[in-house]
Amino acid sequence: MDSRMDVVVAGAGVAGLETALTLQAIAPEHVTVELIAPEQEFTYRPLAVAEPFGIGSMLRAPLERLVQAAGADLRRGMLLGIDPAGRRIVLDNGEERLYDTLVLAPGAQVRESIPGAVTFRGTDQEPEFATLLERASSGQLERLIFAVPAEVSWPLPLYELVLLTAAYLADHGSRDVDLLLVTPEARPLLLFGPSASAAVEKLLADACVGIETTSVPHSWEHGKLQLAGTETIGADAVVTLPKLEGPALAGIPQDFDGFVKTDEFGRVRGLEGVYAAGDIVRLPIKQGGIATQQADAAATAIAAAAGADVQPEPFQPVLRGLLLTGFGQGFLRAEQGRSLVDPHPLWWPPAKIVGRYLSPFLAKQFGLETGDKPPAEGIPVEIALDTLDHTTWSPI
Repeated sequence: MDSRMDVVVAGAGVAGLETALTLQAIAPEHVTVELIAPEQEFTYRPLAVAEPFGIGSMLRAPLERLVQAAGADLRRGMLLGIDPAGRRIVLDNGEERLYDTLVLAPGAQVRESIPGAVTFRGTDQEPEFATLLERASSGQLERLIFAVPAEVSWPLPLYELVLLTAAYLADHGSRDVDLLLVTPEARPLLLFGPSASAAVEKLLADACVGIETTSVPHSWEHGKLQLAGTETIGADAVVTLPKLEGPALAGIPQDFDGFVKTDEFGRVRGLEGVYAAGDIVRLPIKQGGIATQQADAAATAIAAAAGADVQPEPFQPVLRGLLLTGFGQGFLRAEQGRSLVDPHPLWWPPAKIVGRYLSPFLAKQFGLETGDKPPAEGIPVEIALDTLDHTTWSPI
């Protein structure tokens, strides 16, 4: 009989794979790991913003191959709920399975945030946005607004979309389209700090993109973007990002939006032997790099509980971002009282999603390994955002 701790991970996305990779690296003799997911493929989504412009594409790989390479097993199915007392999970296909330790990493569900707007969901099928791009480049649109909704937890993709659109229209000789970014933020991408925000402001100005800050978009109808209150802005079309909701899971304590509270080691409050990582966690910023850090914290706590000679490492969020602009790329970092935008890599390898084990793993699996060393301008980033509130946050 196998005496190792039986770890079940519900989800095989960024957080799920990082959990498996970390446990394989630090406690292979103490745990067995099985990932449960309904998908056939793993999709690397951060490059979705580049696909409509023909400058990049999302990467895909068979999920079973990746999971096996990560040292885990894969079971097809989707988590419906758990029986905490019996340490049993229930799947959508009717299967039930016991566990010693459970890691919740199912991600979140996307929902419309601004009625009437085109919602860019970050998939390989964005026909509505492609149609808008075609209309804009052919002179059928006079003003196109990119609106950051109040509920969004990671606004960077919308900044990429508006900058890439500006570059695309310039390349196609369509300079008469008025591009406007509307955001609840006091300054653009202020979560990276004032210096990075100033640099982004300059990028937008150089691209001839207008900015309306401290403005909360509500809905778009009859050529008007309605803001909170009575103010409106005329627009031929509006592009936005979705809001996120956690999946409803029986037996799991969740808030109104479906998210779960965890402690600094990823333990779900009120449940024994249950952890969570990724978008399902109640946290103001939901981003792939943050998800991998949550997974690392949970994995070290699990490994220690399983008997491995490992010191649990609490979750201390480090915010990194790679901004695609159409005019190059910018690496963003944030730390206490200081921020930076640099055209050179500030971490290595320079991936859109930065994970201690996931980044080199995916580079190998997708054949993107390089023998090059980080350039002299590139420095490792290990910056703790001590001011990040785990329960409440407003972009204003």
